[in-house]
Parts: sequence; C-alpha cells; structure tokens
Amino acid sequence: MAQAPAEAPQPNKSASGARRGGRSAAHAGFLTLLIGSIGVVYGDIGTSPLYAFRESIKHVAANGLERGEVIGIISLIFWALMFLVSIKYVLIVLFMDNKGEGGTLALMALAQRALGRRPIFLFGLGVLGAALFYGDALITPAISVLSAVEGLALVPGLENRITPALVLTIAIGVLIGVFVIQSRGTGRVGAVFGPITLIWFITMGALGAIHLFDDLEILTAVFPWHAVDFVVSHPGLSFVVLGSVFLAVTGAEALYADMGHFGPTPIRAAWVFLVLPCLMLNYFGQGAFVLANPSGIQNPFFEMAPSWFRLPLVLLATVATVIASQAVITGAFSLTQQAIQLGLLPRMEIRRTSETQAGQIYMPQVNWLLLVGVLVLAIGFGSSTELAAAYGIAITGVMMMSSCLAFLILWRLWKWPPALAALTMVPFLALESVFMASNLTKFIEGGFVPLVLALGLVIVMWTWVRGTRLLSETVRRDEPLAKLFETLSHHSPHRVRGAAIFLTGDPDVAPAALMHNLKHNQVLHEQIIILTVKTVNAPRAPDSERLKVEDFLPDVKRVTLTFGFMETPNVVKALTEARKHGLKFDIMKTSFFLSRRTIVPSEKSGMPLWQDHLFIFLARNATNATDFFHIPSGRAVELGNQVMV
Repeated sequence: MAQAPAEAPQPNKSASGARRGGRSAAHAGFLTLLIGSIGVVYGDIGTSPLYAFRESIKHVAANGLERGEVIGIISLIFWALMFLVSIKYVLIVLFMDNKGEGGTLALMALAQRALGRRPIFLFGLGVLGAALFYGDALITPAISVLSAVEGLALVPGLENRITPALVLTIAIGVLIGVFVIQSRGTGRVGAVFGPITLIWFITMGALGAIHLFDDLEILTAVFPWHAVDFVVSHPGLSFVVLGSVFLAVTGAEALYADMGHFGPTPIRAAWVFLVLPCLMLNYFGQGAFVLANPSGIQNPFFEMAPSWFRLPLVLLATVATVIASQAVITGAFSLTQQAIQLGLLPRMEIRRTSETQAGQIYMPQVNWLLLVGVLVLAIGFGSSTELAAAYGIAITGVMMMSSCLAFLILWRLWKWPPALAALTMVPFLALESVFMASNLTKFIEGGFVPLVLALGLVIVMWTWVRGTRLLSETVRRDEPLAKLFETLSHHSPHRVRGAAIFLTGDPDVAPAALMHNLKHNQVLHEQIIILTVKTVNAPRAPDSERLKVEDFLPDVKRVTLTFGFMETPNVVKALTEARKHGLKFDIMKTSFFLSRRTIVPSEKSGMPLWQDHLFIFLARNATNATDFFHIPSGRAVELGNQVMV
C-alpha cells in the first residue's frame, strides 16, 4: 500500500487569495475601461447610422432607386469601415501610442523623435491636423443631437406637432446639458454613458438583424465587387455619394485621440466584439428595409422601428448622441493640453478629474468655447441635413495627417523599409484623398466652415509660437546669470532670511523678477533657487529625468523640473520630492518670484502689427502662472516690466 508523505506541502492560502484578488481587480478594472470606452470613444461613430446611409442613398433616389444601388452603397459603407477603422486604426495606428497617449500632436511628437528634429513640414502637419480636429469637435455634437431629435417627427401622434423650430430648441437644450456635465470628469461620465451606449449598440444591432430577413440579398454587400460596380456604373454620381458614405467612419479618429483615457486594449476589444458587429447589422438591416420598402428612404433608421418603439428609440438616440459628443469633447481636452505643453497655445486651466487615470482632465475654457461654437453652428445650419455638408472635411483632413505621420513612424522609428512603409500607408492616404475631394464638392453648401475654423486655429498657433520665440530672443539679451553673481560678489546686497525661488525659462539668464527684486528692494535671500520647467516630447517624463539640481554657487542652486506634454506641472509637489536629492527648504519660509511681462506692440517686432495684437491678446488671457504651476498664491510674488515684441 502506498504511504502518504509524512508532511504534505500546504498551499499558501494568503498568496493564492491575493493572486485571485489581484486578477479579479485587474478584470474588473479592464471591464470598467472597456465599458467606459464604449461610452466615450465610440459614441461618435456609433451614431453615424442615424444619418450616414440616409444621406448616401438620397443622392441616387431622385432618379428612381435600383437594387444594385442600395447594395452598392451598403458595400461602400462596409468596406470603408473595414479599411479605415479596422485595418488602419485598430490594427496599425493604435500601436503607435506615444507612451500610452494618442492624438495628432502625440503622433507628431513621435515622428519628431523618429526624425531627431522637427522640420517645418512636420510641424505643419501636426498643427493642421490638430486644428482640423477642433472643427470636428464643433460639428459632431451639433449634427448628432439634431439628427436624433429630428426623429420625433416620425413618432405616431407627433408628426404635425414637431416643427423645425421646436427641433432646434430641444437640440439646443440638450447641447447645453452636454457641456454642463463635463466638469464631472471623463471617468464619471463614461461610467454613466458606457452602459447606456452598450444598450444603444445592442438595440441598434437587434433592430438591423430583424430587418435582414426583409431581403437577404443585402448580405452580398460584403463582397467588394458591389462597391466597385457602383463606382464604375455611376462615375460622376459616386464621387458625390462617397462624401456621404464617409459619414459612416466619422468618429474613427476618436479611437486614437482618446487612447490616453482608456488604453488601446479595451478600445480594440470593444470594436471587435461589439461596435463593429452592431454597426454592420444596423447598416445591412437599413439596406434590406429599403430594398423591401423603397418609400422608407426618407429616414430608414427610425422608420424600420415599430411605431410603438419609435418614441423610446428617439429618446435613446438622443442620449446616444449626447455620448457621441463626449468622444470629441474629451479628445479636444487632451489635444489642448498637449498643445499647451508643446508651446502651441497659451496656458489654460487644467483640472484633473481622476486620481488613477492621468489622461482624464477637464478644461473649463475649452469647454465653454466649444459650447459657443456648437450653438452657433446648430442655429446657423438648423438641421442635420444642412450640417452634413459641413461634416467630413475636417475628419478627412485629420485622417490624412495621421497617415502621413504614421508613414514616418513606420519608416524611421519602426525601421521598416521605406517601400514597405509606403505600401502600407499610401492606400489609406489615397482613399482618404478621394473622400476629401468628394467632401470638397460640398464646399459652398457648408464645407468651408471647418476649413475656416482650422485656418483660424492655425493662425492662432502660428502667432503664439512665433511671438513666444521672439519674446525668448528678447529675454536672452538680458544679463547672464553668471555675470550678475560675479558683480554681486564685489557689491553684495543685504541678505534676508528664507529661500527665494525664481522661475525662468532660461537658466543661463538672470530672471527678470530677480533683477527687479535687486533694483527695487536691494536684497537677496539666504537661499536662492533658479527654477526652470521644461516639457519633453513624451506624454510623461521618466522619474529619472524629473529633477535636476545643480550647485551654481554655495547659496545658489539651479533646479530643472521636467514634465511630459500630458502632465500638469505641479511645481510644489515636484520640489517636495527634491528634498530627497539634498534640496533643503521650508515651504512656509519660501517665496516664489515670477516675472510678469507686459507686452506692448512694436513695428520692429518681426511680426505684422495685427499679429502683435493677437499675441498680446493671447498672452493677457493665458492662465496665471501661479495657478498653472500649482504654486500657493500666498507664497507667490509677481514682479513685471514692459517688453516690446
């Protein structure tokens, strides 16, 4: 008989329990991010079925609708989604994260790292892509909410009561509510919106699946030759139709722009297992419904719903469009923060809305500016059909910029052969160029709007970058720090107790606040810290590079704090960590001296006078440095002078 060992090893229950608990927490965290990404990232593209097929089919319906045309348009929508979203963004671009962050400017910073410099064409691509994204952030909320509220006109009993003016009034109320709730943060909004959007996608997919049986021939649209046949048989008309087909992929750029909020894995999983299947079921269902009911082309999304379900569907669609707006709004917050840290825009207030997710922020100034712009567009155009003419150009431009930047990354950073990198990205760029050309045919009808907005933002960014550079050149003419302290060693001023921290953009030049303190107060503190805050072309600075302390003189230290372009520079918190590196000071006995320059225009500044005035306006409305760097207001002293630029 076999004997049991005298002492059988006992499992470590606490360790195995901890592992199970850790896995459970990880799974719960992933599920939270997954549902949150459904609500925030896919809100925009998830509401495209409300209007994409409707706007595409109306171009061919005027001369009588044929079966091949319906199948051809559904095939175009299917392959646009597969090619531009599934392949380009999900399989390629989402792997190009800049240390967890995405968006046009993050991609530009990644390409800059690949090239080792920032040539003017690269800077131009990044700025233009960013400016066009803002155009998308203005149009998406307006067209999405209007398209949902317009469904009220199809609710039995309300047909004659819903006027365009009433639709616009309701839409404006909804839009104001969208922007009011932004201060609660992406995480909280996503936690609420995620489950609702999940219900929206399931409802949308189920509605489409039911109508597939109206005409099963619609399933043949998965074969690309139907799309090719439509384009070949309608050479002129198809060019116009493509502009409306592109509405089906609007929102694809949010997959990359919002990556820092949720991470690439939840975004990919949501697309593959929920979003894409539900979108395709709905589009194919709309196609089958129109094949069986040609009179339903006016608004096939709502008309294929049973009459008893239309009012709940309109309400659910309205909530879904609110969520669609969330996708581009959060993307605009992230993009603005990156632009500020990269020196493309003046400082603005940034509020952290999550203690665990670094990318979740709220920017009040951007939020209210977007609201004003969205309301102007909604009132100016009045309906989703009119706004459809303005939609598409901005998003196509963003996609084209991302394709160009992605080519550079494949070639120079991933070390692909240039021919292979071109073979990968040129087809996307070619298709996007076709979509852009098609959308430009709607320039007069409203397509000029996003281009004018983008041009205005490019001018603002260009002015800020140029003015900041000229201002820096003026500052460099100030007295060198070494020369100042050499002079002071011969004529030492009176020393007072405590520490003084002087913020400066150039550690080799005497800060203006230090010069004014000497000139007017004729004193120096016992301990002097010359502090410089730098931003690197990475989302977050490595801990090893966060702090650099130099002994300039026995009682003078130069400290450099480094932050990434997705970080909010908290100076006091970073300096507290500096104590571990031997920087001794008492925060309650420390004064922060900041230089405040009053800029006056000059004909010899190097910029046109109108640009001088624009730069001065931007500088005056920038967030105070004390607030931006999180310096205690009670410890801050601002000393200023006039500077001509």
